[in-house]
Amino acid sequence: MEAMLNQIYVIGHINPDTDSIAAAMGYAWLLRERDGANTLAARAGALNQQTAWVLKTLGLDAPFLLTDASPRFESVMRRLDTISPASQLGLAWTLASKTGGIAPVVTEDGKPYGLINGLSLFNYFTQILGPRPGETTVREMMSAPCKDAADTAVPQYAANAHIRDSLNRILRDEYNDYWIVDEKGQYLGIAQQRDVLNPPRLQIILVDHNEPRQAIAALEEAELLEILDHHRLGNPYTHQPIRFTVDVVGSTSTLVTEQTAEAGLSMPPALAGLLLAGLLSDTLILTSPTTTPRDKEAAQKLSRWAFVGGSPLNGETLESYGKKILSAGAGLSNRDPKEVVSTDIKSFEAGGFKFAVAQVEVTDLMQITDHLAPLSKALNDLKDKRGLDFAILLITDVVRGTSRLIVSANPPPALNDLPYPSRADGTRDAQGVVSRKKQLLPVVLGLLE
Repeated sequence: MEAMLNQIYVIGHINPDTDSIAAAMGYAWLLRERDGANTLAARAGALNQQTAWVLKTLGLDAPFLLTDASPRFESVMRRLDTISPASQLGLAWTLASKTGGIAPVVTEDGKPYGLINGLSLFNYFTQILGPRPGETTVREMMSAPCKDAADTAVPQYAANAHIRDSLNRILRDEYNDYWIVDEKGQYLGIAQQRDVLNPPRLQIILVDHNEPRQAIAALEEAELLEILDHHRLGNPYTHQPIRFTVDVVGSTSTLVTEQTAEAGLSMPPALAGLLLAGLLSDTLILTSPTTTPRDKEAAQKLSRWAFVGGSPLNGETLESYGKKILSAGAGLSNRDPKEVVSTDIKSFEAGGFKFAVAQVEVTDLMQITDHLAPLSKALNDLKDKRGLDFAILLITDVVRGTSRLIVSANPPPALNDLPYPSRADGTRDAQGVVSRKKQLLPVVLGLLE
């Protein structure tokens, strides 16, 4: 965990898409190359089918999984040297003089036995000597086994447990030191109360989002350093000013590419291929209404870096590579309905309503007929499980550039005015709609607000 605290985590939103993963990996690389920063790309959730295919094709490992930013006990522990219960008390005295007054006593199987500190020694000496010191010498007392003077009631905490979940117990217990153990109960280190009550914060940079509802859990417990995004504002509270870049482009990968070029750098072919995948995915191969001239310029630059000899993408074109990317994430037949409605989903609040909009890509809207009932049930279940007022699934035909909507049961009356005609099967025909961010969401927000 010490290594974690010395690093800056670059991380996208929960339920990450390809652009979120690509931007995190690309921006972490850029900050290391350009600024010498100790950055590490992370992800806040599982990879989707499309991103997994892209990473495998390019021979890249998935980013580090970091599901929450809340400090854990391992972040404040020190791995002090230990002694055995049978060791002479004199050895504990020697060890304690090096560790600030603590001598951990650990059994042969690696389990905590007890702590020797000033209070436990005082209690031991009082027990041996009584109210009136007799003829017992210091040498004799220092020859006693450590187990006789160890405090065996010291609390234990799991290294990977969140500190916040144990604060009441910590404040209630009259202890200044604690055992930190692994999942098997074996000794890992010692933590002191002053450090537990003031743990260091993880350093975080957010990419491809700025709304707290879409961010890693317990973001408020981290130190937020920067945001790089291309979505509407819904930014979190910060304790101090941060670098905040939100721009009107089709993907965050575009912003990373522009900064790379401005620094006079070029990305390795595989990483450039990943950024290009994020860009092409978010813009539907540069055909989405979110696409800007800057996206097209960034795509050309990335293709020049990625489609080179020796690269996994040698011989590809923007069109051929883009079609493979979209096909890798499209389709309903081989996916669980629960996965379809929850993989690419974003939560919002407006007009006093809490709602979510999920999106899935297909190559033919005719697929909906065979899957409508289970998808509708999965969408309703998701709405109830997350305590939402309603949920929408946007099913986008990436070949024909159009979509169909499934709206959860009992939506607010305002949604009756959605400008998408209802079909006999209960879905809504969203002709020409392919962008959740630029086309669907503004309409929904306008009706609710």
